[in-house]
Amino acid sequence: MTTTLITGANKGLGYETARRLTAAGHTVYLGSRDAGRGRRAAEELGARAVQLDITDDASVAAAVEVIEAGGGLDVLINNAGIQAEMTADGSAVSGAADTTADMMRTTFETNVFGTVRVTRALLPLLRRSAAPVVVNVSSGLASLTGVTTPDTPAYAYPGVAYPASKAAVNMLTVQYAKAFPQMRINAVEPGFTRTDLNGRTGIQTVEQGAEIIVRMAQVGPDGPTGGFFDTEGPLPW
Repeated sequence: MTTTLITGANKGLGYETARRLTAAGHTVYLGSRDAGRGRRAAEELGARAVQLDITDDASVAAAVEVIEAGGGLDVLINNAGIQAEMTADGSAVSGAADTTADMMRTTFETNVFGTVRVTRALLPLLRRSAAPVVVNVSSGLASLTGVTTPDTPAYAYPGVAYPASKAAVNMLTVQYAKAFPQMRINAVEPGFTRTDLNGRTGIQTVEQGAEIIVRMAQVGPDGPTGGFFDTEGPLPW
């Protein structure tokens, strides 16, 4: 039996990933900052709820205790993230001239430091697994090649904080994969999906967006590691 933790999983891509992996036979811990919402989502899916705020050391430590008591962990999906530079309705994005240190700090606290916090805390459990896997949910906006290619959606995106944070996640992915060669650690690009993250302005469904997350969560010991993928294959850094 494969045991999987998904952060930020009470809605959107995390919820759909939890649904798909539960259906595939995984024991899924559905991580959610809001304990009530997480519990309701877990009950709907037949998953296990765990309260988890990835920006809080005590919350992460408590979640690790729950997961260890439940038997351990095989797959970690770092899905929780924010896009602080985008308005709530997705109608506007703050550009470089309006990017502040506080905006960068807030974004990195969740997208980068939160990913490090959770990954570090769960490394002991993952290292006990026979086939440990980590999936970091990144973005096409993290690709330096993408954002410097004219006449593409990535090139047109004016924000700084979110792409920078996801580029940092990609670097974390590479360095962790090198440090732990017995694990399969990859970053994925779900695509521009309709979720609360972008004010539901995305152009594809959560079912489509979750496809690559679910696929990479199920890679075997001979699968790729240290890579960046979408549904079509490897992406340029």
